[in-house]
Amino acid sequence: MDNIKISPSILSADFSKLGHEIQNLENAEADLIHIDVMDGHFVPNITIGPEVISKLRKYTSLPFDVHLMISPVHNFIKNFAEAGADIITIHPEATENLVSSIKKIKSYNKKAGVSLNPETSIDKVLPVLNLIDLVLIMSVNPGFGGQKFMPETLEKVKILRREIDTKKLKAQIEMDGGINFENAKIAIKAGVDILVSGTTIFKENGGNLKKNIQLLKTG
Repeated sequence: MDNIKISPSILSADFSKLGHEIQNLENAEADLIHIDVMDGHFVPNITIGPEVISKLRKYTSLPFDVHLMISPVHNFIKNFAEAGADIITIHPEATENLVSSIKKIKSYNKKAGVSLNPETSIDKVLPVLNLIDLVLIMSVNPGFGGQKFMPETLEKVKILRREIDTKKLKAQIEMDGGINFENAKIAIKAGVDILVSGTTIFKENGGNLKKNIQLLKTG
């Protein structure tokens, strides 16, 4: 359990003081900062772009775990890499050539991730598993925070865990969507390395960030 990492989603933070919210997360011993980028086209919501990310970069040394829910994504990779993203995660449906987009992310010396929506087949990621650093399993349909966890998505985690361990690959498994203290335990048991959580971290226990992060880590 000691190696479980927590990547708080700033989608649940106070957007009027995002820089300070990120500093508070670092002080609360978060491992990464999860930034959801949505375009209102690939998903039915609009959040922030590279300009905001570049302004937030000065507030923390923690890795920026940037999840791009934009389509077409390929031509925007450069913008987010230069804005200060450390991990760039994309969806197979959002690019004409997944391998080409992964290579483009890597060309900026960034870690590359591939995200699977609940309805997206695991077959979309298996052929590129040796090329990437992260698989993000969505346990809700992306677009909005505060949704209910979909337990059926855990099956993908179990398959990926076996595949990664058997082939001794470096890819980590991240899970995002409706993560709370109860289902965090199940996700960790299934083989997740990184948990993304927003509502639970910012709202539970009176918004005690450090306590909530530790509770998620220990399962």
